[in-house]
Amino acid sequence: MAGEKQESFKIVMFPWLAHGHIFPYLQLSKNLIATHNFSIYLCSTAVNLHHLSKHATASLHLVELHVPSPPELPPHLHTTKNLPSRLIPTLINAFQESTPSFTQTLQTLTPDLVIFDTFQPWAPKIASSLGIPSVYFSVCGASSISYLHHVHTYGTDAGFPSPALSMPESEIARMRNPVRPNIKGADDDYPFGNYRISTDIALVKSCRCVEEKYVDYLSKLCKKRIVCTGPMIASDADEDDRFEKSEVMEWLDKKEVGSTIYISFGSECFLSKEQIGEIAKGLLLVKDVNFLWVVRFPFEERGRRIEEEMPVGFLEEVGERGLVVTGWAAQRRVLGHPSVGGFLSHCGRSSVTEKSLYFGIPVVGAGMNVEQPLNAQWVEELGVGVEVEREGGVGVYLGEEIGRGIEKVMVVEKEGLRSRARSLSELMRQKEGEEVREMASRLFDICVKNKRMT
Repeated sequence: MAGEKQESFKIVMFPWLAHGHIFPYLQLSKNLIATHNFSIYLCSTAVNLHHLSKHATASLHLVELHVPSPPELPPHLHTTKNLPSRLIPTLINAFQESTPSFTQTLQTLTPDLVIFDTFQPWAPKIASSLGIPSVYFSVCGASSISYLHHVHTYGTDAGFPSPALSMPESEIARMRNPVRPNIKGADDDYPFGNYRISTDIALVKSCRCVEEKYVDYLSKLCKKRIVCTGPMIASDADEDDRFEKSEVMEWLDKKEVGSTIYISFGSECFLSKEQIGEIAKGLLLVKDVNFLWVVRFPFEERGRRIEEEMPVGFLEEVGERGLVVTGWAAQRRVLGHPSVGGFLSHCGRSSVTEKSLYFGIPVVGAGMNVEQPLNAQWVEELGVGVEVEREGGVGVYLGEEIGRGIEKVMVVEKEGLRSRARSLSELMRQKEGEEVREMASRLFDICVKNKRMT
């Protein structure tokens, strides 16, 4: 290993323009730097790089990607954060036209490897034309991707190897390549073709110890070795320290151990007023459970007041057993607090793996979009949470079902769920360093092999 570290390689990280993609790529960069002598160049738009500036080091460089700016999409909107939903297709289209900037970046840096994301199958083709290998890194988990890949390959009639995962035909039809016509270089296999064009291996944001059978099946489907990155646990000490003195933490400090459920649907998943009302109804049904509820609104609706969104009398009725806040909360600190015993989540991949499972907190799964319902089913299969039932698998989650899910996790089945969640957390932490080292070693080998061939 000492001999390997003497040789330095340059890697360009190229994530999609969403924070849910950028931060896993950022943490992947940090993990690689800590393990091997890599120089990392993270490529994104100026508005995204502004938020990452404090992470730049002698080994982690930030490189600006120039994206066209039509009148409705000025540079400060070259990110999905705070982007009005109606402009997401415009951002996707503009991103596809950034190929000249990306090509210039590769020509200038002459990296040894490119690690690319879902929305840019054209990136590895540009890299290949310059003699640079590329590896695909999926920020989704192996369970959901293997299911969707299976349906894409064999259809819905061919049984998926694990009966725990399923999706209504109507939802599959709605999901089936909705953006493919707007993706430059996409073929009929998109997005699964990204695995095919990946050099030697493909990376997935997962842990083999919790998804082994799905990792192996995905590898079989895409005929590519799938390598897990391990959990992507980021730390932002400054923000976390400030949060320690917040109203939220003071409120949690007053609650009994394991008595509180944390409710959050992520930074880019916004609830309708109807769904907010149903969650409130569910919380009223479990009167012995405290709750901390983080509610977010789209940027264009940031003027909405939480008092006006809640059912009449709800906040008064729950009193001190509930706290509803808007905006940001340090999830690592919240989920690590002794009073928190459950997590009602939309089951985004980061929320499930890096938050609930890593901290040993059982999940009440209410998947909202894309692969999230599959993640909720996977959590239930692991025995570390329950999936909230939804009629026909689509539509609004009803308050009665939400209340039933919360009661299972926080009251009826809490001991078994918490015990299994703690055990899984310990296993993930135990294997974490091993997975990072294996992943870094395989990327290093690709760089070495390519250098010998050129």
